[in-house]
Amino acid sequence: MPSPVDVIVVGAGNRGGAYSNYASIHPLRMRVVGVADPRRFAQRKLQETHQIPDVNVFDDWKSVVERDKFADAVFICTPDRLHKDPAVALARKGYHILLEKPMAVTEKDCTEIVEACIDSGVMLIVCHVLRYDPVIHKIKMLIDSGVIGDVIHIQHLEPVGFYHFAHSFVRGNWRNEEQSSFSLLAKSCHDLDLIHHWSGGRRCIKVSSFGSLSHFRKESKPVGAADRCLDCPVEADCPYSARKIYLDAVKKGCVGWPVSVICANSVPDIESVTEALRTGPYGRCVYECDNDVCSNQVVNMEFEGGLTAAFTMVAFTEKLCQRQTTIYGSRGELHYNGHDICVFDFLTQKSTKYSVDLKAPGSFAMAGHGGADYHLVDAFISAVASQDPTLICSGPRETLASHRLVFEAERSRLESRVVFCSTEQDAKTQK
Repeated sequence: MPSPVDVIVVGAGNRGGAYSNYASIHPLRMRVVGVADPRRFAQRKLQETHQIPDVNVFDDWKSVVERDKFADAVFICTPDRLHKDPAVALARKGYHILLEKPMAVTEKDCTEIVEACIDSGVMLIVCHVLRYDPVIHKIKMLIDSGVIGDVIHIQHLEPVGFYHFAHSFVRGNWRNEEQSSFSLLAKSCHDLDLIHHWSGGRRCIKVSSFGSLSHFRKESKPVGAADRCLDCPVEADCPYSARKIYLDAVKKGCVGWPVSVICANSVPDIESVTEALRTGPYGRCVYECDNDVCSNQVVNMEFEGGLTAAFTMVAFTEKLCQRQTTIYGSRGELHYNGHDICVFDFLTQKSTKYSVDLKAPGSFAMAGHGGADYHLVDAFISAVASQDPTLICSGPRETLASHRLVFEAERSRLESRVVFCSTEQDAKTQK
């Protein structure tokens, strides 16, 4: 039996903890042998879960680089702006890289990561987890089978969810572009990657985008509202109340996401959540935050051969990230509503529904992304164990191409013009 793949987790927060759970389910396939995180509570929690020796527990990823290589791969789950440096340094050290999306916050940094991985001969998987969703895989299989003929147009919606957006993009870590990244990159690089995937390798020729920050502004603050929800006399009438989103949830015994995020140094309970709301960023009025990222954005794309695509991201929705897609083809129409795939055949004028097994083991079954987190880690561990990069759904070059599409769309929005996508290919990423 082959030895387990040894992994170091750099960034032991929500995503690092989730991906590392694979080792608890498959201890003969993967071991977590090191952790690097400056937050002592998160660091110790991961250490205890995986019984990591003290010598392999670090406050900073740079300490991992200074050591002789002692694992096969690293999971890099640091904040967006802290992706590039550890990814490049650890790739050059010879570690295979699992990197939380987005790859980095500039096209230049993304390119540098890709070059470092290719030049060092290591595998790179960027966590576009939807590529590993069984439903998304089924959609691609149906497209490739020709069941709807030639793909003519793709219409794709990401409904972020009203309280999800308030949590992550108004109060939370991705609220401010200077501190993190713009919302199309942070939230929807998944989605433009899927459109790129469904286009079948056709190059995007031009893109236009429009969007803005709506509602979550100081001028929308209700009369009489306080700066913090726990002190607010009109909180009962606010759907974005931190009391409703966090404190009422923990009172009902719900201590998973998003409640788990707000107590960085303790287990969430009524006392710790109340304290976090009184003193931390998640207790702030949504109309008094330093947020500046778009709450709604559209992206229109034209690909080679005339294929067009339209993407919409909107914060103000009941559904939480239950993406909806319609793909129009020359022989039929495919629709996905977040649960089921349905194909209407123009010839027979009949609809066929397709079901997909979404089961995932252990804690992955209760996580988001329809169990895709599990399938992503499974693919990466299998690729490293067998030294077979073809098991990774999107390699470094393809991932870089879809990230470039995101940067070009945002440039269109900022410059209020149609952007003609560059045909220039970086020689180093094509060798």
